[in-house]
Amino acid sequence: MTSDATRIPIDGQVLQGPREPHEVDVNPPRVWDERLAAVLPASSRLLGLYDDATWAEGPAWWPAEQALIFSDVIGRRTLAWREDGSIVTVRDRSNFANGNVIDDHGRLVQAEHGRRGVSRTDSDGTTLLVDSSEGAPLNSPNDLVVASDGAIWFTDPTYGISDPREGYPADPALSHTSVYRWREGEPLRRMIDLDEPNGLAFSRDERTLYVAESRADGTPRIVACDWDGETLGAPRFFAGVDAGIPDGFAVDSRDWLWISSEAGIVIVDETGARLGVIPTPHVASNCTFDADEKRLFITGDSDLWMVELA
Repeated sequence: MTSDATRIPIDGQVLQGPREPHEVDVNPPRVWDERLAAVLPASSRLLGLYDDATWAEGPAWWPAEQALIFSDVIGRRTLAWREDGSIVTVRDRSNFANGNVIDDHGRLVQAEHGRRGVSRTDSDGTTLLVDSSEGAPLNSPNDLVVASDGAIWFTDPTYGISDPREGYPADPALSHTSVYRWREGEPLRRMIDLDEPNGLAFSRDERTLYVAESRADGTPRIVACDWDGETLGAPRFFAGVDAGIPDGFAVDSRDWLWISSEAGIVIVDETGARLGVIPTPHVASNCTFDADEKRLFITGDSDLWMVELA
Protein backbone atom coordinates (compact mmCIF):
# COMPACT_ATOMS: atom_id res chain seq x y z
CA MET A 1 0.00 0.00 0.00
CA THR A 2 1.08 3.58 -0.61
CA SER A 3 1.66 5.52 2.60
CA ASP A 4 0.14 8.94 3.17
CA ALA A 5 3.68 10.32 3.03
CA THR A 6 4.00 9.42 -0.65
CA ARG A 7 0.39 9.41 -1.82
CA ILE A 8 -0.09 11.34 -5.05
CA PRO A 9 -2.51 14.23 -4.55
CA ILE A 10 -5.54 14.68 -6.79
CA ASP A 11 -6.79 18.22 -7.31
CA GLY A 12 -10.37 16.99 -7.37
CA GLN A 13 -11.59 18.44 -10.65
CA VAL A 14 -13.98 15.97 -12.31
CA LEU A 15 -13.82 16.19 -16.10
CA GLN A 16 -16.14 13.27 -16.80
CA GLY A 17 -18.68 11.65 -14.51
CA PRO A 18 -19.16 7.88 -14.23
CA ARG A 19 -19.60 6.33 -17.66
CA GLU A 20 -19.77 2.84 -19.12
CA PRO A 21 -17.22 1.87 -21.78
CA HIS A 22 -18.68 1.91 -25.29
CA GLU A 23 -17.68 -0.09 -28.34
CA VAL A 24 -15.74 1.92 -30.93
CA ASP A 25 -16.65 1.69 -34.63
CA VAL A 26 -13.44 0.14 -35.94
CA ASN A 27 -12.38 -3.24 -37.32
CA PRO A 28 -11.95 -5.95 -34.68
CA PRO A 29 -8.46 -7.15 -33.68
CA ARG A 30 -6.66 -9.32 -36.22
CA VAL A 31 -4.87 -12.37 -34.84
CA TRP A 32 -2.32 -14.35 -36.88
CA ASP A 33 -0.96 -16.66 -34.19
CA GLU A 34 -2.80 -19.08 -31.91
CA ARG A 35 -0.68 -17.94 -28.96
CA LEU A 36 -2.20 -14.49 -29.25
CA ALA A 37 -5.68 -15.98 -29.73
CA ALA A 38 -5.41 -17.36 -26.20
CA VAL A 39 -4.73 -13.84 -24.87
CA LEU A 40 -6.87 -11.71 -27.18
CA PRO A 41 -10.25 -13.48 -27.56
CA ALA A 42 -12.24 -13.22 -30.80
CA SER A 43 -14.90 -11.33 -28.83
CA SER A 44 -12.48 -8.55 -27.81
CA ARG A 45 -13.34 -5.11 -29.11
CA LEU A 46 -11.88 -1.64 -28.74
CA LEU A 47 -13.82 0.21 -26.03
CA GLY A 48 -13.92 3.98 -25.64
CA LEU A 49 -13.34 5.44 -22.17
CA TYR A 50 -12.68 9.14 -22.81
CA ASP A 51 -12.53 11.30 -25.93
CA ASP A 52 -11.93 14.86 -24.79
CA ALA A 53 -8.14 15.09 -24.48
CA THR A 54 -6.07 17.29 -26.79
CA TRP A 55 -3.22 14.80 -27.17
CA ALA A 56 -3.46 11.72 -24.94
CA GLU A 57 -0.20 10.00 -24.03
CA GLY A 58 1.75 8.18 -21.34
CA PRO A 59 -0.73 5.71 -19.80
CA ALA A 60 0.45 4.11 -16.53
CA TRP A 61 -1.42 1.87 -14.10
CA TRP A 62 -1.79 3.36 -10.61
CA PRO A 63 -2.03 0.37 -8.22
CA ALA A 64 -2.87 2.27 -5.02
CA GLU A 65 -5.95 3.82 -6.60
CA GLN A 66 -6.86 1.04 -9.05
CA ALA A 67 -6.85 3.74 -11.69
CA LEU A 68 -5.15 4.61 -14.98
CA ILE A 69 -3.03 7.75 -15.17
CA PHE A 70 -2.45 9.40 -18.54
CA SER A 71 -1.31 12.74 -19.95
CA ASP A 72 -3.14 15.32 -22.01
CA VAL A 73 0.15 16.74 -23.27
CA ILE A 74 -1.15 19.70 -25.25
CA GLY A 75 -3.84 20.36 -22.64
CA ARG A 76 -1.08 20.45 -19.97
CA ARG A 77 -2.94 18.15 -17.59
CA THR A 78 -2.33 14.77 -16.02
CA LEU A 79 -5.57 12.81 -15.74
CA ALA A 80 -6.81 9.61 -14.14
CA TRP A 81 -9.51 7.20 -15.31
CA ARG A 82 -11.29 5.46 -12.45
CA GLU A 83 -13.09 2.11 -12.45
CA ASP A 84 -16.50 3.83 -12.47
CA GLY A 85 -15.58 5.52 -15.75
CA SER A 86 -15.00 8.97 -14.29
CA ILE A 87 -12.04 11.15 -15.28
CA VAL A 88 -10.33 13.40 -12.72
CA THR A 89 -7.29 15.65 -12.86
CA VAL A 90 -4.16 14.58 -11.00
CA ARG A 91 -1.92 17.47 -12.05
CA ASP A 92 -3.25 20.63 -13.64
CA ARG A 93 -0.61 22.85 -15.26
CA SER A 94 1.61 19.80 -15.74
CA ASN A 95 4.32 21.48 -17.84
CA PHE A 96 3.44 19.53 -20.98
CA ALA A 97 4.15 16.23 -19.18
CA ASN A 98 4.20 13.26 -21.55
CA GLY A 99 5.42 9.90 -20.20
CA ASN A 100 4.27 8.68 -16.77
CA VAL A 101 5.31 5.90 -14.43
CA ILE A 102 4.46 5.05 -10.81
CA ASP A 103 7.60 4.08 -8.89
CA ASP A 104 7.87 1.44 -6.16
CA HIS A 105 7.10 4.08 -3.51
CA GLY A 106 3.86 5.07 -5.20
CA ARG A 107 5.20 8.35 -6.52
CA LEU A 108 4.36 9.75 -9.97
CA VAL A 109 7.44 10.21 -12.18
CA GLN A 110 6.93 12.21 -15.38
CA ALA A 111 8.82 13.29 -18.48
CA GLU A 112 8.07 17.00 -18.92
CA HIS A 113 8.44 18.78 -22.25
CA GLY A 114 7.85 22.22 -20.73
CA ARG A 115 10.65 22.18 -18.18
CA ARG A 116 12.72 19.82 -20.36
CA GLY A 117 13.25 17.45 -17.47
CA VAL A 118 12.04 14.57 -15.33
CA SER A 119 9.91 15.31 -12.26
CA ARG A 120 8.48 13.38 -9.32
CA THR A 121 5.19 14.09 -7.54
CA ASP A 122 4.09 12.92 -4.08
CA SER A 123 2.21 14.41 -1.13
CA ASP A 124 4.92 17.06 -0.71
CA GLY A 125 4.42 18.38 -4.25
CA THR A 126 6.36 18.10 -7.49
CA THR A 127 10.18 18.10 -7.63
CA LEU A 128 12.27 18.46 -10.76
CA LEU A 129 14.89 15.69 -10.60
CA VAL A 130 17.04 16.37 -13.66
CA ASP A 131 16.90 18.86 -16.54
CA SER A 132 20.41 19.08 -17.99
CA SER A 133 23.21 17.01 -19.46
CA GLU A 134 26.82 18.04 -19.92
CA GLY A 135 25.95 21.47 -18.55
CA ALA A 136 23.27 22.10 -21.20
CA PRO A 137 19.47 21.82 -21.09
CA LEU A 138 18.00 18.49 -22.15
CA ASN A 139 15.89 18.46 -25.33
CA SER A 140 12.43 17.37 -24.13
CA PRO A 141 12.19 14.11 -22.15
CA ASN A 142 9.42 12.03 -23.69
CA ASP A 143 8.97 8.61 -22.12
CA LEU A 144 10.44 6.80 -19.12
CA VAL A 145 10.61 3.63 -17.11
CA VAL A 146 11.77 2.87 -13.55
CA ALA A 147 14.01 -0.20 -13.28
CA SER A 148 14.01 -2.57 -10.31
CA ASP A 149 17.06 -0.82 -8.82
CA GLY A 150 15.15 2.47 -8.75
CA ALA A 151 17.00 4.00 -11.70
CA ILE A 152 14.90 6.12 -14.05
CA TRP A 153 15.59 5.56 -17.74
CA PHE A 154 14.21 8.14 -20.17
CA THR A 155 14.32 9.18 -23.81
CA ASP A 156 15.14 12.72 -24.89
CA PRO A 157 14.00 13.56 -28.45
CA THR A 158 13.29 17.10 -29.69
CA TYR A 159 9.50 16.92 -30.13
CA GLY A 160 8.74 19.17 -27.16
CA ILE A 161 10.95 22.00 -28.44
CA SER A 162 10.18 21.60 -32.16
CA ASP A 163 6.37 21.46 -31.91
CA PRO A 164 4.90 24.59 -30.25
CA ARG A 165 1.77 22.64 -29.29
CA GLU A 166 3.78 20.26 -27.09
CA GLY A 167 6.19 22.61 -25.34
CA TYR A 168 8.12 25.84 -25.67
CA PRO A 169 9.93 26.22 -29.02
CA ALA A 170 13.72 26.33 -28.72
CA ASP A 171 16.85 25.30 -30.56
CA PRO A 172 18.45 22.13 -29.19
CA ALA A 173 21.32 22.82 -26.81
CA LEU A 174 22.67 19.31 -27.34
CA SER A 175 24.02 17.84 -30.56
CA HIS A 176 22.42 14.44 -29.91
CA THR A 177 19.12 12.80 -28.98
CA SER A 178 19.74 10.12 -26.39
CA VAL A 179 18.58 7.63 -23.79
CA TYR A 180 19.63 8.47 -20.23
CA ARG A 181 19.79 6.73 -16.85
CA TRP A 182 19.32 8.71 -13.61
CA ARG A 183 19.48 7.31 -10.10
CA GLU A 184 19.19 9.15 -6.79
CA GLY A 185 22.63 10.23 -5.59
CA GLU A 186 24.34 9.44 -8.90
CA PRO A 187 25.17 11.65 -11.88
CA LEU A 188 23.04 11.46 -15.01
CA ARG A 189 24.40 8.86 -17.44
CA ARG A 190 24.04 9.20 -21.20
CA MET A 191 23.54 5.59 -22.25
CA ILE A 192 23.09 5.67 -26.04
CA ASP A 193 22.43 8.10 -28.89
CA LEU A 194 19.55 7.26 -31.24
CA ASP A 195 17.61 9.11 -33.93
CA GLU A 196 14.73 10.68 -31.98
CA PRO A 197 14.33 7.95 -29.31
CA ASN A 198 10.72 7.70 -28.19
CA GLY A 199 9.06 4.91 -26.19
CA LEU A 200 11.17 2.50 -24.14
CA ALA A 201 10.75 -0.54 -21.92
CA PHE A 202 12.76 -3.39 -20.43
CA SER A 203 12.31 -7.10 -20.94
CA ARG A 204 11.01 -8.78 -17.79
CA ASP A 205 14.48 -9.91 -16.71
CA GLU A 206 15.84 -6.40 -17.45
CA ARG A 207 18.61 -7.83 -19.61
CA THR A 208 17.26 -6.15 -22.76
CA LEU A 209 16.24 -2.53 -23.23
CA TYR A 210 13.85 -1.85 -26.12
CA VAL A 211 13.64 1.67 -27.59
CA ALA A 212 11.45 3.11 -30.34
CA GLU A 213 13.66 5.03 -32.77
CA SER A 214 11.21 7.34 -34.49
CA ARG A 215 13.27 8.53 -37.43
CA ALA A 216 16.17 6.15 -38.02
CA ASP A 217 16.98 7.66 -41.44
CA GLY A 218 13.44 7.19 -42.65
CA THR A 219 13.09 3.64 -41.28
CA PRO A 220 11.36 3.93 -37.90
CA ARG A 221 11.93 0.83 -35.79
CA ILE A 222 12.15 -0.75 -32.37
CA VAL A 223 15.75 -1.52 -31.42
CA ALA A 224 16.97 -3.90 -28.70
CA CYS A 225 20.08 -3.33 -26.58
CA ASP A 226 21.65 -5.82 -24.18
CA TRP A 227 22.07 -4.56 -20.60
CA ASP A 228 24.36 -6.27 -18.09
CA GLY A 229 23.80 -3.86 -15.22
CA GLU A 230 26.66 -1.58 -16.21
CA THR A 231 27.04 -1.43 -20.00
CA LEU A 232 24.35 -1.00 -22.64
CA GLY A 233 25.09 -2.88 -25.85
CA ALA A 234 24.83 -1.62 -29.41
CA PRO A 235 21.30 -1.33 -30.86
CA ARG A 236 20.00 -4.05 -33.16
CA PHE A 237 16.81 -4.09 -35.19
CA PHE A 238 13.98 -5.82 -33.33
CA ALA A 239 10.65 -4.93 -34.98
CA GLY A 240 8.85 -2.50 -37.24
CA VAL A 241 5.21 -1.41 -37.50
CA ASP A 242 2.58 -1.50 -40.26
CA ALA A 243 2.14 2.27 -40.65
CA GLY A 244 3.56 5.47 -39.22
CA ILE A 245 6.18 5.26 -36.49
CA PRO A 246 6.52 3.06 -33.41
CA ASP A 247 5.71 5.29 -30.45
CA GLY A 248 5.13 4.13 -26.86
CA PHE A 249 4.83 0.42 -26.14
CA ALA A 250 4.39 -2.09 -23.33
CA VAL A 251 6.11 -5.40 -22.56
CA ASP A 252 3.87 -8.11 -21.08
CA SER A 253 4.68 -11.07 -18.82
CA ARG A 254 5.47 -13.22 -21.90
CA ASP A 255 8.02 -10.65 -23.10
CA TRP A 256 5.77 -9.75 -26.03
CA LEU A 257 5.76 -6.12 -27.16
CA TRP A 258 2.48 -4.25 -27.73
CA ILE A 259 3.54 -1.33 -29.92
CA SER A 260 1.50 1.79 -30.69
CA SER A 261 1.51 3.09 -34.26
CA GLU A 262 -0.66 4.66 -36.94
CA ALA A 263 -2.13 1.20 -37.61
CA GLY A 264 -3.10 0.73 -33.96
CA ILE A 265 -1.37 -1.68 -31.57
CA VAL A 266 1.01 -4.09 -33.27
CA ILE A 267 1.83 -7.17 -31.19
CA VAL A 268 5.12 -9.05 -31.62
CA ASP A 269 6.61 -11.94 -29.64
CA GLU A 270 9.96 -12.08 -27.85
CA THR A 271 11.75 -12.68 -31.18
CA GLY A 272 10.04 -9.79 -32.96
CA ALA A 273 7.69 -12.08 -34.95
CA ARG A 274 4.31 -10.51 -35.77
CA LEU A 275 1.34 -11.95 -33.83
CA GLY A 276 -1.49 -9.55 -34.62
CA VAL A 277 -2.79 -6.00 -34.56
CA ILE A 278 -5.52 -4.11 -32.72
CA PRO A 279 -6.82 -1.43 -35.14
CA THR A 280 -7.65 2.03 -33.78
CA PRO A 281 -9.66 4.77 -35.55
CA HIS A 282 -6.57 6.97 -35.71
CA VAL A 283 -2.97 6.95 -34.55
CA ALA A 284 -2.23 5.27 -31.21
CA SER A 285 0.42 7.00 -29.09
CA ASN A 286 1.06 4.56 -26.23
CA CYS A 287 -0.36 1.66 -24.22
CA THR A 288 -0.08 -0.16 -20.90
CA PHE A 289 -1.71 -2.98 -18.92
CA ASP A 290 -3.49 -3.07 -15.59
CA ALA A 291 -1.82 -5.01 -12.77
CA ASP A 292 -3.23 -8.40 -13.82
CA GLU A 293 -2.87 -7.90 -17.59
CA LYS A 294 -6.62 -8.35 -17.95
CA ARG A 295 -6.98 -5.04 -19.77
CA LEU A 296 -4.88 -3.10 -22.24
CA PHE A 297 -5.25 0.70 -22.11
CA ILE A 298 -4.41 2.70 -25.23
CA THR A 299 -3.99 6.44 -25.78
CA GLY A 300 -4.15 8.31 -29.07
CA ASP A 301 -5.07 11.84 -30.15
CA SER A 302 -8.15 12.81 -28.09
CA ASP A 303 -8.90 9.29 -26.86
CA LEU A 304 -8.37 6.79 -24.10
CA TRP A 305 -9.39 3.25 -25.14
CA MET A 306 -9.42 -0.17 -23.51
CA VAL A 307 -9.33 -3.77 -24.74
CA GLU A 308 -10.33 -6.62 -22.43
CA LEU A 309 -7.95 -9.60 -22.50
CA ALA A 310 -8.34 -13.23 -21.48
